[in-house]
Amino acid sequence: MHFLDQAKIYLRSGAGGPGAVSFRREKFVEFGGPDGGDGGKGGDIVFEAVPGLNTLIDFRYTQHFRAPRGKGGAGANRTGAGGEDLVIKVPVGTQILADDEDRTLLADLTEEGQRLTFLTGGDGGRGNASYKTSTNRAPRQHQQGWPGEERWVWLRLKLLADVGLIGLPNAGKSTFLNRTTYAVAKVGAYPFTTLRPQLGVVRHKGREFVLADIPGLIEGAAEGAGIGDRFLGHVERTKVLLHLVDAAGDDPVEAYEVVRGELEAYGAGLEDKGEVIALSRADLVEAKQLAKLKKTLAKVSGAEPLIVSAATGDGLEPLLDAIVEQLGTEAREAEAQSPEQAWSPL
Repeated sequence: MHFLDQAKIYLRSGAGGPGAVSFRREKFVEFGGPDGGDGGKGGDIVFEAVPGLNTLIDFRYTQHFRAPRGKGGAGANRTGAGGEDLVIKVPVGTQILADDEDRTLLADLTEEGQRLTFLTGGDGGRGNASYKTSTNRAPRQHQQGWPGEERWVWLRLKLLADVGLIGLPNAGKSTFLNRTTYAVAKVGAYPFTTLRPQLGVVRHKGREFVLADIPGLIEGAAEGAGIGDRFLGHVERTKVLLHLVDAAGDDPVEAYEVVRGELEAYGAGLEDKGEVIALSRADLVEAKQLAKLKKTLAKVSGAEPLIVSAATGDGLEPLLDAIVEQLGTEAREAEAQSPEQAWSPL
């Protein structure tokens, strides 16, 4: 399945149906009077967040969505049928943005089954029966249906995950994802092997959490270099960040500082999220050098980094323990910050 995390689409709700011009014609009724019914209401544009979707690829091929218009009214005071609502199914975590320079946020669908009536269909026009007055007993005027609403919008998908994998390219993130989940991410000995976000479910000691692997970040990612600003959006909703630093790289400390700088430049609370730091690809570095790197990185980051090798499996157990512990800490802090609710027996 191809991955697409943003798309531009055109939406138009249905117009209302026209009112009818009709007069009652019946034997032995000399003056039947007007009986034209009103038109039906146009269909709405409705967004629904559904499970099982994790891409916006369908919107690459279908970009125009028009709800049907209402039916016209008829004689015998019959109101026209309303147009059916057009339901657009999107992945959970989809944002709807205005087509302006600032990409103003219009809606955020973060819960499974959440529905939003985005554009309302036009009302039906009045039939001639509603124009009857004491002085005009046989009106012939009627009203056309009201037009529907229309606009261009952007859809942007931000994946929902518990833990976000971050780091420079070729830091071993995809190998870690493959080792700890059933995901099958492409792995290679060259930068930017991963070109799209991937999700996997980690099961560890009776706990489950969703892990999101995003393509490697480079300097300037927060400003859009390597479309890093789009990738960082996928870890906005995570509770914890797992920062993998390549122990076999040229300068692991600098690599750590580059990624931290991009988090701070991007904002959106990424720099304040709980973070677990690990020196990855430890199987390629001697133990003495690893100990020195660990000490230096601890001094720079202010936290004790763990040592892990996803290729051999060394260090995975304590690293997953630290992630589970950090997730528990975040949950307790969120619970403490939420307002207390009054006790109820229901």
